[in-house]
Amino acid sequence: MRLTVAQALVRFLSVQYSERDGVQQRLIAGCFGIFGHGNVAGVGQALLEEQDALPFYHARNEQAMVHTAVAYARQKNRLQTLACTSSIGPGATNMVTGAALATINRLPVLLLPGDVFATRGPGTVLQQLEDDRTFANTVNDTLRPVSKFWDRIERPEQLVPALLGAMRVLTDPAETGAVTLALPQDVQAEAYEFPDELFEQRVWRVRRPLPEPDVLAEAAALLRGASRPLIVSGGGTIYGEATEALREFAEATGIGVGETQAGKGSLPYDHPQALGAIGATGTTSANAAAREADVVLGVGTRWSDFTTASRSLFAGDATFINLNVATVDAFKHAGLPLVADARLGLQALNDALDVTFETPVNDWDAVVERAYSERHDPPAQAEVIGVVNRVSQPRDVVVCAAGSMPGDLHKLWRTRDPKGYHVEYGFSTMGYEIAGGLGIKLAAPDREVFVMVGDGSYLMMAQEIATAVAEGIKLTIVLVQNHGYQSIGALSESVGSQRFGTAYRYRGTDEKLPIDLAANADSLGARAIDTHTLDAFEAALREAVASEVTTVVVVHTDPSIDAPDSGAWWDVPVAEVAALDSTRTARTEYERDKATQKPYLGPRERGALEVEIGDHAL
Repeated sequence: MRLTVAQALVRFLSVQYSERDGVQQRLIAGCFGIFGHGNVAGVGQALLEEQDALPFYHARNEQAMVHTAVAYARQKNRLQTLACTSSIGPGATNMVTGAALATINRLPVLLLPGDVFATRGPGTVLQQLEDDRTFANTVNDTLRPVSKFWDRIERPEQLVPALLGAMRVLTDPAETGAVTLALPQDVQAEAYEFPDELFEQRVWRVRRPLPEPDVLAEAAALLRGASRPLIVSGGGTIYGEATEALREFAEATGIGVGETQAGKGSLPYDHPQALGAIGATGTTSANAAAREADVVLGVGTRWSDFTTASRSLFAGDATFINLNVATVDAFKHAGLPLVADARLGLQALNDALDVTFETPVNDWDAVVERAYSERHDPPAQAEVIGVVNRVSQPRDVVVCAAGSMPGDLHKLWRTRDPKGYHVEYGFSTMGYEIAGGLGIKLAAPDREVFVMVGDGSYLMMAQEIATAVAEGIKLTIVLVQNHGYQSIGALSESVGSQRFGTAYRYRGTDEKLPIDLAANADSLGARAIDTHTLDAFEAALREAVASEVTTVVVVHTDPSIDAPDSGAWWDVPVAEVAALDSTRTARTEYERDKATQKPYLGPRERGALEVEIGDHAL
C-alpha cells in the first residue's frame, strides 16, 4: 500500500491492541498534538485523513499533553495510552519533562516529535540545533536519556521495525516508559510501498510472568519464619490489578500493609490489615510497623527515598523480598528477587503459606479525623483535604503532584477505590495536576475528578483548562492559594535557609502580590469561585460537583498550620559550614538523622530451601 510515512504511522497506530487476561482494547486511544512546520504537513495531514480511526485532541502546551497521556495510561493500568506529536525545536524539547515523568513512573506514552530534514537539503532549518561537532544531533536527542525506546526514522523503510520495537516497549510492564520516534519532516511526507500486513489488527499481549519455583519457595520460607513481617504495596499492585489478591493474602496471613504514593488504594483505608501510607509522608502506624519488621515483602514498589525515609525507616538487619515484574526493582536492598507479576506472585505466596500473624495496631484514622475536624480561619490545608474527601464519592479520583499537598494527601486521604487516588510522586512535577486531571477524565468519564493544586503549580501550567473547556471535559479544580512555594518554604526553614526565595512578594517587602487566581481561571473559560472560609469552600465545592462545566474553586489557606507529622526523615543535605545560626543548628540535626541511614544489604547467606507448597515440593 503506497502511503506517506506519516499516513502509514497513523494507520498502523489505529489498529494496535493490548490484551491481558483475555480482554482486548485499543493500545493508542488517540493523539494529542500541537502543529508547527515540523509536523503539520506530515503527521497533521495524516491525522486529518484518519480522524475516525485515531481521534485528535488539540493541546495548549507540549509538556502538558504528555502529562495528560501519562495520566490516561495510569488510569488505564498501562493497558492503553495516547500518542503526542509536536513540531521540531521548542515543541519537541518541551516534551522532555513529560517523557522523564513517564519513564520514572514506569508508564507508557508515545512521543512523535518532528525533526529536521533527513536530506539536509534546506541547510540550517528554523528552530534547528547547530552542533559544530556533528550534523547528526538535533534537539530530539535530548529525549534519548529519558526514553525507554528511541529511534529516528530517516528512511521510510525504517518505520516498520521502529513501530514494532515501540509497541513492544509500550506493552512490556517491566520495560515501559516514554517511547520516542523522531520524524524528520521531509521523511514524514515521503511516499513508500508499505506491506499490507502492517495495517492489519495486531494484538500485543501484556504478560503476567510466573515466579520461579525455587525463589517462591525461599520467599515462603522467609515469611513463614518471620516474627514481624510487613507488606509494602506499590504502584505495581494497582497496575497489575492485584489488589484483590493482596486483600486475600493480607487477610489470610494477618500481615499489615503499608502503601507507597503510587500504591495508595491497594486496600481500602478502613481494611483491618491497612496501615496506611508509609515512609517520609507516611502514617505513624505504618512507620512503627516498618521499624519493627524483620521481613519486608515489597509488592510492585521501586523503593524510592520517600518510601524508605531515605533508607532510615527499616531495621538494618531486615530481610527484603521484592515481588516485582521489573528486575531493576526486584534486586534492590539486596532483597530476594521474586520476579513475577504482582497478582500471580501474591496468589502463589498465599497458596504456599499457612501461618497467621498478629496485625499491627493502626490508630491513625483518629489522627485524620482530628486534622479534618479542626476549624481554623483561614482554614488549614488538611481541613480543605477533609472537605474534598467528605464530598467525593468512593469511585471519584483525587489528583495532585507537587508541593506540600501530596504528602498531606498520602497521610490523610481516605482511599476507598484502587483507582481513586492519583498523585504523581515519581517526578513530582509542578504543573502536572490539571493536565493529569484531563487525562484521567478522558480515561474514566464516569468518575468525578478532583484536581487539587497549589498556586505555585497552577501558575506554572494552567492552560489545559482551555483544552478541557474546548473538549467539553468537566473537571473540578480545587486551587489552594497560599501565596508561594509553601512546601519548599517549610523545607527551606528546616534546613536553616529561612524560606529564602519561596514566597510571592514584592521585592524587599512582605506585601503579597495581588494575584487573582479566580479571574485567571475565568479568563481560560472555566467557572471560578473564590472562597475564604471552610463553610464557603464546601458550599462552592458541592456546587462545582453538581455543575456540568469545569469549575475552579479557589480557597485561601493558612500555610503555617502543618498536617500531622509522620515521624520519619527525608535526606536533604544541609551546608556543612555556614554563617547563619539557623543553618548551623540544622546541620547538627542533619548529622544526627544521617547516622540512622542504612545500606540495606540484607543477610549475607540464604541457603537453598525446600518447602511443601500445596501438594508440590519445591
